[in-house]
Amino acid sequence: MTTTPDSAPEDDRQDVARTASDLHSYLRTPAAATPSRAARKPGGASRAPSAGRAEGAAEHVAKLVGAVEPGSRLGTKEELRSQCGVSVGTFNEALRLLQARGLVTVKPGPGGGLFSAEQSPMVRLGNSVLALDAQQSDVANAVRIRDALDPLLIEDALWHASPADISGLKEHIAAMERAVDAADPVAFVHANWRLHAAIAAISPNALLSSLYTNLLDLIEAHTLTVLPAGEEPLDHYIAHRHELHSDLVDALERRDREAALRLIHEHNTSLQPEEHAAQR
Repeated sequence: MTTTPDSAPEDDRQDVARTASDLHSYLRTPAAATPSRAARKPGGASRAPSAGRAEGAAEHVAKLVGAVEPGSRLGTKEELRSQCGVSVGTFNEALRLLQARGLVTVKPGPGGGLFSAEQSPMVRLGNSVLALDAQQSDVANAVRIRDALDPLLIEDALWHASPADISGLKEHIAAMERAVDAADPVAFVHANWRLHAAIAAISPNALLSSLYTNLLDLIEAHTLTVLPAGEEPLDHYIAHRHELHSDLVDALERRDREAALRLIHEHNTSLQPEEHAAQR
């Protein structure tokens, strides 16, 4: 039965209050600058010829990384540049690519040089994990705060979503479905975040919408890839998450508050799987 939206549940507001100090601390520390997706994956007809040589050099060093243990010394920049047979500028571009992909670190001084990167830190996201750069604690806090804000944004969407808004949300659902069909978990997660950003944009509360969008940007900026966690195959998991989000948008379209809040609670990625099962 469709119900009428009313004020946000007290539990949701208490969740936000408990995370206020975390959010205050996080907002005072700017996120580390991270290369854009275009920089991480260069391509396109307009790129300079040297970009192809830089990619080739990066692939050569990446093969060396794959043959050694994490933290192993690969050599000096000059030694590796010579192996790759490229100019200093081209090798520096290759090095930027390798660092953006989380494959190498550079250590200065005697005994320094290029080293294979240590294993990326992880943050659990439901039955998957995000492989991150060095900002693990920032991302973990951002995920927890984002989950606490989700019910408030769903309440606003129940009241304020227009037919055009719902149509836009369905386009993001379609993008998620295409990622499921392509078995591309990274594309799926990015489409998922765009869906939630669109839901946040519906809210008339500019502060809430802005805070939520900044949290999504922080999570996205520090995510290198998405990996399976637990026993459920990742493709099965993202198919389930697509169905959950599709049902959520349908509930928003029907103005079904009970179903929408139940689904956004199930969506909460901060809960461990056993906690979800206990609350069903």
